[in-house]
Amino acid sequence: MTATASTPTAPQKGFFGHPRGLSTLFFTEMWERLSYYGMKSILLYYMYDQVVKGGLGIPSGTAKALVAVYGAALYMSGIVGGWVADRLLGSRRSILYGGILIMFAHICLAVPAGRGALYASMVLLVLGTGLLKTNISNTVGGLYDKQDTRRDAGFSIFYMGVNTGAFLAPFIVGTLGQKVNYHAGFSVAAVGMAIGLIQYVLGQRHLGDAGRLPTNPLTPAERGRFSLIAGAGVAALVVLVVVLAVTGVLTADLVINVITALSVLVPLGYFAVMLRSGRTTAVERSRVVAYIPLFVASVAFWFIQEQGASVLAQYADQRTDLNAFGFAIPSSWFQSVNPVVIIVLAPAFAALWMKLGTRQPTTPRKFAYGLLLAGLSYLVLVVPAVVAGTGVKANPLWLTVSFVLVTLGELCLSPVGLSATTKLAPAAFAAQTMGLWFTSDAAAQGLSAQVVKLYTPATEAGYFGVVGGVVLVLGVALYLIAPAIHRKMQGVD
Repeated sequence: MTATASTPTAPQKGFFGHPRGLSTLFFTEMWERLSYYGMKSILLYYMYDQVVKGGLGIPSGTAKALVAVYGAALYMSGIVGGWVADRLLGSRRSILYGGILIMFAHICLAVPAGRGALYASMVLLVLGTGLLKTNISNTVGGLYDKQDTRRDAGFSIFYMGVNTGAFLAPFIVGTLGQKVNYHAGFSVAAVGMAIGLIQYVLGQRHLGDAGRLPTNPLTPAERGRFSLIAGAGVAALVVLVVVLAVTGVLTADLVINVITALSVLVPLGYFAVMLRSGRTTAVERSRVVAYIPLFVASVAFWFIQEQGASVLAQYADQRTDLNAFGFAIPSSWFQSVNPVVIIVLAPAFAALWMKLGTRQPTTPRKFAYGLLLAGLSYLVLVVPAVVAGTGVKANPLWLTVSFVLVTLGELCLSPVGLSATTKLAPAAFAAQTMGLWFTSDAAAQGLSAQVVKLYTPATEAGYFGVVGGVVLVLGVALYLIAPAIHRKMQGVD
């Protein structure tokens, strides 16, 4: 059977005027994000901190690049997670299995077993996030009819759940990790994911048919071929990794370069597949074409936003006056600025889009606003370096303002991008297109891995000025071509 119902079967009221199932997905994502962002708030420090202080002693430049390619692999795995949901499991079971893998990933980090546990955790988290993150967002879309004017508002509310978990994470996991030890923080991340799984299992009854069945299931013959090909592929990959490791070729730089290349090639290949597929109609093909510049804009936005866990995390730790207000601020706490702004303002943005209705800015214009704000967020950080020099630690307000600006851009782009993806996706590639959306983040972080190593206090002003200026120019260009993109969207706002 194929899940093709055009009318949602989930209860349409029960959660602030939205489908009741939104509450199940809201809290599942909240707990998953608490575990993920908690881990992420201390991961860079755990990598580059000295071994005698409980860290792994990895050089800071390599650590920043590894954090970036780790993020790239996480979001790239969404393509696989979307395919598994579309053709094998459906979104609902994919979410469950993904959450289980994520929980075990955090358990690996909770054990003080060195770099081996770190790499095992990375593999499990990449696989688990690929299954969960793509499909939970796609299931949110399945709660609404495609013409339901509540959709953007619903995604904004869902996004607030994401950021509630992200806000709490640095205060809980980050504080434990930096004040007690890193493994205590990672243990809390594992517990958070376990709570999210329990909540999800108990609340599935409110989802109706959303995500219950694959949208384009494999036939029995295709399943047999898939099992053979997948088994052979996994075996070949294991052999290749073992050979590279034994011969000494498998280095951090090799992994970084391979993931960077894949993060760019995978979305390019997937756009080609969707555009050439016989299952994509002429109208859907036009919408995919319109989606391409939005995808590029998303890459540019996340290129800056995701450096909050690498470049800006190092800036917070080494270049910010953490005693400016009379008490020591753990550097991980700055990771909460982004989610707290979203928690405060996401309802306002949701209400604004609902109030404006058909008069709200088009999706391409919202994306342009997001890029403009992201560019400004980096240009702001040029000021303390130029005015006071890099030998004097910066007031934490500069970093706070930078995080606030990029977060305002995120509210213009990210929840809107999730909603637009569910509306512009070809029917045969529904969950996979959501995976494609997340590969924009993967491409951003893959490219970032090649650039973040250039950041040092000596290059600070130039680094922030060039990166921020390029993204600002892209925002202006997108604003100017927005009407042409909107026409290609064929009636989708």
